[in-house]
Amino acid sequence: MKLYTFFRSSAAYRVRIALNLKGLAYESIPKMLQKNEHRAPEYLALNPHGLVPALEVNQATVGQSLAIIEYLDETHPQPPLLPPDPLGRAQVRSMAMAIACDIHPLNNLRVLNYLKNPLQLEQGAVDAWYRHWVNEGFGALEIQARQHSASGRYLHADAVSMADTCLVPQLFNARRFKVDVSAYPTLLAIGTHLESLPAFAAARPEVQPEAF
Repeated sequence: MKLYTFFRSSAAYRVRIALNLKGLAYESIPKMLQKNEHRAPEYLALNPHGLVPALEVNQATVGQSLAIIEYLDETHPQPPLLPPDPLGRAQVRSMAMAIACDIHPLNNLRVLNYLKNPLQLEQGAVDAWYRHWVNEGFGALEIQARQHSASGRYLHADAVSMADTCLVPQLFNARRFKVDVSAYPTLLAIGTHLESLPAFAAARPEVQPEAF
């Protein structure tokens, strides 16, 4: 398997966590976003959206982090990243999508860059945009975590899930952009536990080979 990635991409971070949890070996192929390597013709031929991550496997390419994680879960079911029951799976997907579909896209680098140029917003306004949407999402996710976490160590029940693979990268992003996350003690406690697990620690941006 080949993973096209970028060390600070939270979407790629999610997939690295999932690969590590599954104990799967993969070749990491960095695409340096600041050099627009993700927009190069040869990469667009693999992934027309021109985004990371993308997983190349069996001469096919899968984009979108949640699709990749579900593919990995279906093809390598241990340890499972989705609960066995339909309601549990729906709850985990709900929390994962709240991050991957509601929070992260509004804070994506290409969105922030568009706000600055061509819309010409000042950096302070862009930062306020970022913090607003993180706080909107985390406020609701904090409530969901209180409802669904059995032990305060995972977002759902008492096992790591796809939702957890999304939470840790989003917390990393929030801290990087100096969002005050103190209002979300449940998320912080879960994040602290998850970050102590080897699969999560090995996926951290700063330990990736291309990190700078």
